[in-house]
Amino acid sequence: MAQRPFPRILNPILETSAQRHQHICPRQVLGARIGLFGLKTLGFIDTDYSHPFTNSEKRLLTVVETDGCGADGIAIATDCHVGRRTLRVIDYGKVAATLIDTHTKRAIRVWPAVESRRCAKAYAPTAESKWHAYLAGYQLMPDHELLQFASVRLTQSIESILSKPNQRAICENCAEEIMNEREVVSNGRILCRACAGDSYYQSHES
Repeated sequence: MAQRPFPRILNPILETSAQRHQHICPRQVLGARIGLFGLKTLGFIDTDYSHPFTNSEKRLLTVVETDGCGADGIAIATDCHVGRRTLRVIDYGKVAATLIDTHTKRAIRVWPAVESRRCAKAYAPTAESKWHAYLAGYQLMPDHELLQFASVRLTQSIESILSKPNQRAICENCAEEIMNEREVVSNGRILCRACAGDSYYQSHES
């Protein structure tokens, strides 16, 4: 099988990801490819991947479906980051992401093809292990063998996801500050999500 290397745009993304992780792994590559494919599909970069992407205007919002190595690959490829409020993690335990053009409201969900692991081995037949085959194969495989995608409709409005920055409220139960319109009004009281019953933690005093 002829091996046509993926465009060079991938290399600096993987270098940055490897620096953050102090190593490179297959899921970082997979995440980077997911991000790049989403950008291409939404028209943010050329179809031949000839130019890098910068999200300096925060037009792109990305939702990743797991944390870890794959999420970092996606973040670096898309230039979306939690600290800039352009990256959200909704943990489904899947190396998948939805990229959203906040201007056009178009959303594309991208995930690995079912046969991607098996196909990766064919692109790296001399690899010393499955891990090394995935690492090499994911960098060589064409999009249609590595990834699947679908146009999707968000269950929340983009406006509610993004919210209004610098909006603040005080929880009437715990007195902690709530930012970005994340308060809940329950029986006429302004509460944080934890005090409203949607908490991931429990106090030892409870």
